[in-house]
Amino acid sequence: MRIPKRVAVIGAGSMGSQAMWRLAARGAEVIGYDRYAPGHDRGAAGGESRIFRAAHLGEPGYIPLLRLADRMWDRLQRETGHALRRRSGCLVMGETDSPAMRTLLSSSAGNGLDHEVLDREDLARRYPQHRLPEGHTAVFDRMGAVIRPEASIQAAAGRAEQLGARVHRYTTVREVAPAARGGVDIVTDQGTDHVDAAVVTAGPWINTLLPDLPRSVDIRRLISSWHIPTRHDWFAGGAPAFVRATPHDCYGLPSPDGLSVKIGLSLARYLPVPDPERLDRTVRPEELGIFRELIAELMPDLNPDPIRLSVYMEGYTDSGNPLVGHLPGEDDIIVMAGFSGSGFKLSPAMGEIAADLALDGTTDHPIDFLAPAGVGTA
Repeated sequence: MRIPKRVAVIGAGSMGSQAMWRLAARGAEVIGYDRYAPGHDRGAAGGESRIFRAAHLGEPGYIPLLRLADRMWDRLQRETGHALRRRSGCLVMGETDSPAMRTLLSSSAGNGLDHEVLDREDLARRYPQHRLPEGHTAVFDRMGAVIRPEASIQAAAGRAEQLGARVHRYTTVREVAPAARGGVDIVTDQGTDHVDAAVVTAGPWINTLLPDLPRSVDIRRLISSWHIPTRHDWFAGGAPAFVRATPHDCYGLPSPDGLSVKIGLSLARYLPVPDPERLDRTVRPEELGIFRELIAELMPDLNPDPIRLSVYMEGYTDSGNPLVGHLPGEDDIIVMAGFSGSGFKLSPAMGEIAADLALDGTTDHPIDFLAPAGVGTA
């Protein structure tokens, strides 16, 4: 009889909940740990909604991972019976001649993604709620969708528990250490557990838990704001999620209740977080100025005064690519960190890859470009 491999997942959030689901589905003995509980609002997954899109502004290597994620989102919905993702399409807008938009256009066409290029007149006719400056292009990604992050995390964690996983809620992991006898020791205030392998998906706490990561993860404080349209027909004809590439660097989604529009900004707008346990959740009036400027220029039919504000954290790397793979020199420790504000859409694909790495030691999915210590070490 095959003895199930005993695997710890440290952090039951965006990536960890999905890793627990896929590991449990493949017969592993899964032990999850979270300093709060799946779906909490203290980490990187708060704010009610996230964007799924296949049209990517950066590394084309993400496209096969996004296709895998697309399939896995559908699978999670089927297995749980929860509506976690709604197809809305996604508009990606930016300067036509910018490197980011050139990459998006070439990779979308070269990979056969279902998309449509819109000029200013097309956009004004189809989506008059958006303004497109001269020299800019819009791409409508038909695979785009709106994801419910908190519900998705709870659904994945709940499914993992149905399949036999155990989740230690409100349990802080103090250390993840290679054991002299092989495997990994997981140290908490309640004692030490020994496992065959550990998947570390600690989100904003990654630097505390793995201080010797070969590449640093910069933790930032992000703000989301919700705005009500001043026109009653703002949502008429469909209101896709949207991304504004350079020079604006913002994104937005219609709220699930259809009453408001959520707007978020890019990394450059956000302050560093020295200690994730002391996140400043107060939004000062001067921090809202950039939201007002973007609304006036690009979406003037939104009320610039927000009805709601939310503060949370995300981890960024210097390359903008996450760290995915074995911790250098440690075959039994897998790290997934620094998803740089764009990782939630990939989370079920990352769960599948985590299960591959923990149970098989390798994966057929293309992740070499995400290796923690550089290409070829994942």
